[in-house]
Amino acid sequence: MRIHADQEKCCGAGSCVLAAPDVFDQREEDGIVVVLDAEPPAALHEAVREAAAICPAATITVTD
Repeated sequence: MRIHADQEKCCGAGSCVLAAPDVFDQREEDGIVVVLDAEPPAALHEAVREAAAICPAATITVTD
């Protein structure tokens, strides 16, 4: 799995951080998404897919 987050589209809702805190974070100054682990272990794949699905700005792209 490989993850990409389009920071230009991010609205800073933080849903991704709540769903997968080991993979996503937010910049302090504006709340924009930061990918902490672009190739997370298999144990986190379900949480990452959930984060992508609930992102209100459809910012997260997941490729297998």
